[in-house]
Amino acid sequence: MSEKTAEARSRSSMSVKELAITAICIVLVYVFTAVVNVKLPIAAAGGLIHLGNVPLFVAAILFGKRTGMIAGGIGMGLFDLLSGWTLWAPFTLVIVGIMGLVVGMVTEKKKSFPRYILAMVLACIIKIVGYYIAEGIIYGNWVAPAASIPGNLVQIGVAAVITLIVIEPLRLAAEKTILRS
Repeated sequence: MSEKTAEARSRSSMSVKELAITAICIVLVYVFTAVVNVKLPIAAAGGLIHLGNVPLFVAAILFGKRTGMIAGGIGMGLFDLLSGWTLWAPFTLVIVGIMGLVVGMVTEKKKSFPRYILAMVLACIIKIVGYYIAEGIIYGNWVAPAASIPGNLVQIGVAAVITLIVIEPLRLAAEKTILRS
């Protein structure tokens, strides 16, 4: 096998360690979404504020864009499939997957408080725009989705605050253990 082929293969495939970490992150996103949530009496079908974005942000910051994308999209998509929000699952897979990808891309090379804030602001924009479009498509109404914006802002805001509090201790612990080469 040539050196270029081996390098390309190692970049495209997941190691057992990365696969295990990603699987754990999927479960954490799902559990934090399913267990720690509050249904809101707003928007066409209500709304949901949950803490699933906390493990999504942590996964993307600590383990990179691929893990963030997969954990976020699949973890929250599974929640939609298993909890009666089935119609939303394809949208969630894409929207939250993109959120994880972007958070990971922004923080992958440089870990710093300003980068974390920028990444979560971008994730918030993606969530608001993505779910606005999704709700517009699902309900065929482009005015009603505006009622979901406050819930999405609260959801991301709470997750951002929690993430900013826990990320540095978690990053330091991960560097001493699982992120060691």
